[in-house]
Amino acid sequence: MVKLRTDWTLFWTVLALVSFGLLILYSASSIMANMDPLYQSPWYFVIRQVEWAVIALGAMMALKKTYYRKLNHPALAFGAIGVVLLLLGAAYIFGSGHHRFLRYSGVGVQPSELAKPALVVFLAFFVTWKRPAINSGRYSLFPAALAVGFLLLGVVVADLGTAVVLGATATVVFFVAGLERRYCLIVGVLASIGLVIFIALSPYRLARVVQFFDPQFKTVSVFDRQGRIKAQMEKSLTTRDTGYQLLMAKIALGDGGPAGLGLMNGKQKLLYLPEAHTDFIYAVVGEELGIAGAAGLLIGFGVIFWRGMRAAWRTGDDFGKYLALGITVLVVVQGMINMSVVLGLMPTKGIPLPMISYGGSSLLSTLALLGILMNVSEHAG
Repeated sequence: MVKLRTDWTLFWTVLALVSFGLLILYSASSIMANMDPLYQSPWYFVIRQVEWAVIALGAMMALKKTYYRKLNHPALAFGAIGVVLLLLGAAYIFGSGHHRFLRYSGVGVQPSELAKPALVVFLAFFVTWKRPAINSGRYSLFPAALAVGFLLLGVVVADLGTAVVLGATATVVFFVAGLERRYCLIVGVLASIGLVIFIALSPYRLARVVQFFDPQFKTVSVFDRQGRIKAQMEKSLTTRDTGYQLLMAKIALGDGGPAGLGLMNGKQKLLYLPEAHTDFIYAVVGEELGIAGAAGLLIGFGVIFWRGMRAAWRTGDDFGKYLALGITVLVVVQGMINMSVVLGLMPTKGIPLPMISYGGSSLLSTLALLGILMNVSEHAG
């Protein structure tokens, strides 16, 4: 019997990121939570995140000890996609909030987060199953296109950022598996058209994109003389100042400098920076811990990328390879998108920073995926 070695580098990196996330979450949320009569405690968000962290770490350790090849089964791959689609439909009908949560007894679950492990397992299974004939025609690609397409459609209705992450993951996995360029091009064109449509149909999404690329409406006004685009944007009150979050984030990062203002000493989180404890928590890191803290967080995701790619390269079977690849791409791409938004490199998206931002569903799905990655890495040697 082969004795497995724990990937301690990956393991301790994940624990360090989760611990750091709880620390910076307290700094980002404690003062405002204490001032808000709805919460009335500086520990409100941290306590809830710790509760989720215990569950998520338990799931991570359970999956770390579960042989990853047990996930290579059609019933599990297609069944997980089916369950998530049902939950997404239920969230759309009965859910609350912008990102469509399902709530019961005060506990909220975001089905779009559950779509992440479901998609990764499905992609690894399908590509392993069909890889020898992946370019043979519609009969090999149609089941995957149908499953992934419906999943992305269910997610994009309420969560464009997560849909982009899922789409990027699927693209990378299929490309590495050897999908021909013509198929990649067709999928890319269809995805781009769909992305444009969903942005155009949503006033706040349209406003974010236009404000990012053309804040003064100079380019837009050239081909939109009747002002239809601006009128579409103004249908939602949330679009009136879509650049505000980004501006406050840039101020926070600028104030931080090389070493930062010190933990708990940030100012932009005090009624200035919206979503300081969720989507824009990276700005709090930059303000309080400076370039050193922001770079340290980036290095943490770099380590996950290194260990994930190492596991994908060294594993002896295709299922493990594509499982490790999908998990690594998903976690790292989501982290990079969040940081890029805060740094002003991309339009604003409602997407959390994995293991750092407040959010139980995100923490649970991320650590579950990383638990699977640890098991693949252990078997890869």
